Amino acid sequence: MVKFSREYEASIIPEWKAAFVDYKRLKKLIKKIKVARRDSFAAADVPPPHPGKEGAGSFDGGGYGFSILDPVRAMAARFSPIRAPSLHASSVSMDEESSDTGELVRSTDKHERDFLERADEELEKVKAFYEGQEAELLARGDALIEQLRILSDVKRILADHAASRRARGLVRSRSMPPPPTPPSPSVNGSSGRYLLSGLASPQSMSDGSLELQQAQVSEGAAVADEVMAALERNGVCFVGLAGKKDGKTKDGSKGRCGVSLQLPATVRIDIPATSPGRAALKVWEELVNVLRKDGADPAAAFVHRKKIQHAEKNIRDAFMALYRGLELLKKFSSLNVKAFTKILKKFVKVSEQQRATDLFSEKVKRSPFSSSDKVLQLADEVECIFMKHFTGNDRKVAMKYLKPQQPRNTHMITFLVGLFTGTFVSLFIIYAILAHVSGIFTSTGNTAYMEIVYHVFSMFALISLHTFLYGCNLFMWKSTRINHNFIFDFSSSTALTHRDAFLMSASIMCTVVAALVINLFLKNAGVSYANALPGALLLLSTGVLFCPFDIFYRSTRYCFMRVIRNIIFSPFYKVLMADFFMADQLTSQIPLLRHMEFTACYFMAGSFKTHPYETCTSSQQYKHLAYVISFLPYYWRALQCLRRYLEEGRDINQLANAGKYVSAMVAAAVRFKYAATPTPFWVWMVIFSSSGATIYQLYWDFVKDWGFLNPKSKNPWLRNELILKNKSIYYVSMMLNLALRLAWTESVMKIHISKVESRLLDFLLASLEIIRRGHWNFYR
Repeated sequence: MVKFSREYEASIIPEWKAAFVDYKRLKKLIKKIKVARRDSFAAADVPPPHPGKEGAGSFDGGGYGFSILDPVRAMAARFSPIRAPSLHASSVSMDEESSDTGELVRSTDKHERDFLERADEELEKVKAFYEGQEAELLARGDALIEQLRILSDVKRILADHAASRRARGLVRSRSMPPPPTPPSPSVNGSSGRYLLSGLASPQSMSDGSLELQQAQVSEGAAVADEVMAALERNGVCFVGLAGKKDGKTKDGSKGRCGVSLQLPATVRIDIPATSPGRAALKVWEELVNVLRKDGADPAAAFVHRKKIQHAEKNIRDAFMALYRGLELLKKFSSLNVKAFTKILKKFVKVSEQQRATDLFSEKVKRSPFSSSDKVLQLADEVECIFMKHFTGNDRKVAMKYLKPQQPRNTHMITFLVGLFTGTFVSLFIIYAILAHVSGIFTSTGNTAYMEIVYHVFSMFALISLHTFLYGCNLFMWKSTRINHNFIFDFSSSTALTHRDAFLMSASIMCTVVAALVINLFLKNAGVSYANALPGALLLLSTGVLFCPFDIFYRSTRYCFMRVIRNIIFSPFYKVLMADFFMADQLTSQIPLLRHMEFTACYFMAGSFKTHPYETCTSSQQYKHLAYVISFLPYYWRALQCLRRYLEEGRDINQLANAGKYVSAMVAAAVRFKYAATPTPFWVWMVIFSSSGATIYQLYWDFVKDWGFLNPKSKNPWLRNELILKNKSIYYVSMMLNLALRLAWTESVMKIHISKVESRLLDFLLASLEIIRRGHWNFYR
């Protein structure tokens, strides 16, 4: 049977670990009570009582087992000079306690008093956290219900407006002659006329068309006013609108609530910074402005429908997040109640403080996390609302959204990982033998072939290595109970597991080596355009990445592309955890980006048909592009830091973090200049700039990202809370990170080696940097 302490540690919510009962510490205090009582009995030469098993064979909490020596032990304990004062004081304190106030017993034993005080502190901590979370979730629930009410009102208004327009169009078509047919095809009768009226020149407009446009604008304004009235009825305020009933918004500007007036063409909703319906409120604001501009134009109906769908999706996702929060809070409540129950049973068995235990148990039962049913009621309400509005009263579908099932682990993925790994090893051995027999990697071999194979193989090999290390990170995060899906805001039903990452890594390498073996066979057979096979491999990988079908981990591929888009346009997108984490990965994949540059030049620019491979290595444009690629990931990361500096209350740490990436850009530029003009002056410039950047990066790794080098920590030069029990691993990791950060020193060493060995050394250094990054990920 698993001990409760282990079960408790395995069940607590990692993000709320500090708010849970410190069960381990309370157990240590009980152990001290047990040792102190044993020592006191030993000093009095009296055998200690035997509490026996929990709940069996005890007299009023005394804890004695059934034995013929029980009367003798009881008499000895009663007349013992050590124990008697304690029991007397305890009984006096019990008599002085008032049962209706629920105060705890003031035990004369120091360790028992310490336990009760510590338990009371833990109870207050749990109560305060639960009350805060409960209030926040209830407020979110009220706000989301209001948002859902707004959604229903807006959908009803737009539906009534569309129905009245259709009715008026039908009456007009019966009473008036049809309009002249425009030169381009019409869509849905009158809709085509409205679409084309906005494109006509002023000279071609008739008075009727002008009147029609004015009617459309006035109709759109009327619909917008009706939508605004619906928003105001649900408590939404607008900023900067004057009227009879002025009110102050959060930013001090005047707002309007509940008054319908002649409003300007563009309005703005007062959106509180902490509003859980912030995204949906923004949609309502945009919808009102679109309606006031061209709401009566059927061409805008598609825009309206998309905005309504967007708002509905935001509200649905918010309800799902609210339900997950309620489930977590229910788990938090039940685990803490169980922990208090278990620890109090241990305490009464050891201390015999039955009355104190009963009083504390009553205090736990009266606590909000044990007695409140608001969370349960809100969870039931959310289920009913979700079924009614989002799943058509289908409870099974609703539960699929609210309580998504974890994908079942099968042995098929493990089997495929082993299959692809074994195939890769076999194909690589075959390729190495064929390459050695052909002599293509010798000093007299085919240099062009070596360059092509090096860049293509290195690009896919580095991707595969990074994916493999990410799988290792996933495995370690899961083993140490780090909730990475919560941190990165990934869906637990579609997020990658470590087996999936290993499968991706093995399949990539197996495919690449198979392509290289086929390419070598074709080249030895004298087939023309054999070098086009690596290009076909690139096209295949690109097609898999952008494949729209739900195969090959589509959700992961789309998430990856979305994150890359956010990184490339980093100043214009809000920086999320996954965005800057991926940007940090790119700073370690600069060699990969250089390989992608070469392969794009070689295969996409047609160099393999008309020019030798040196075209993509010797031209000035290529060198300048290589310089840009060398610092582009640092540039993106620095822009992300600046964006976070502006969004997070001008946190100076974000500016300091941006400075780290600026120093890395300067060091990369100096090394690029040294590679072009290797003079003694630039050697010293490389040493100074790279050393400064390395010291900056090491400080940030150890102090800011990992929280190490803390002289006041209870763990020497580490942090207070360590996940791994073996502290030596942290020191080894620091030394390893230091050694791998100094890999740039190879660039200033003039090592006389062949070109093949130089390529292998470059690949080794790039692999070491990726290993350092994977190692950094775990501690980060």
